[in-house]
Amino acid sequence: MRPVVELVETRRKARASVFEILTVCTGNICRSPLAELLLRASLQPLDVEVSSAGTRGFAGAAMTPEAIDLAVGLGIDRDEAAAHRSRYLTESHLDEPDLILAMTRAHRREIVELAPARTRSTLTIREFARLTADLPGDELRRAATAAGADASDRVRAVSALVASRRGLVLPPENPDDDDVVDPYGRSLETYELSAAQLSPAVAEVVRTLRLAVAED
Repeated sequence: MRPVVELVETRRKARASVFEILTVCTGNICRSPLAELLLRASLQPLDVEVSSAGTRGFAGAAMTPEAIDLAVGLGIDRDEAAAHRSRYLTESHLDEPDLILAMTRAHRREIVELAPARTRSTLTIREFARLTADLPGDELRRAATAAGADASDRVRAVSALVASRRGLVLPPENPDDDDVVDPYGRSLETYELSAAQLSPAVAEVVRTLRLAVAED
């Protein structure tokens, strides 16, 4: 039997190129699964694991039909969107992800209350996009390079750099601009607004993470 230490080291090396992202909303049936699907598709072919969870609601629920239609309209396979099943966020879900993207500031607060050690890795997705919009690529690459070759370490280093800009970048005039509006139970126009807020934020996250894990 192989020693436990050797097994752990083997698993660590096997995951050296993998990084993980978790997206979080309330019921895990609208915003966070849409973000999950878009991030997974947009980050191909990088070796990334993207998952999602909700702070409320029931486990095992499908995405709403409106959210599925939005996903399909944004290029996601309908069967993949329809296969999603919600899960309730627990502390254990927060151990592994290298970047945790909340849909609102309220979700971020709940995440940090569950796992205070993840403060520097947890931002709302629109906050992340706002803080990186004018962050030079060279600065992102330096932070990633200093963290070494492991993709997980590089993403965590870049996430910490982004989080450190909270006190340096002016906050939005309207704090709600760091949130993605909840469309559940509301009009199709609200669903479309939610997706319109989410899509550019996803694009900025993708740009930043591709810089983070790019070979030096």
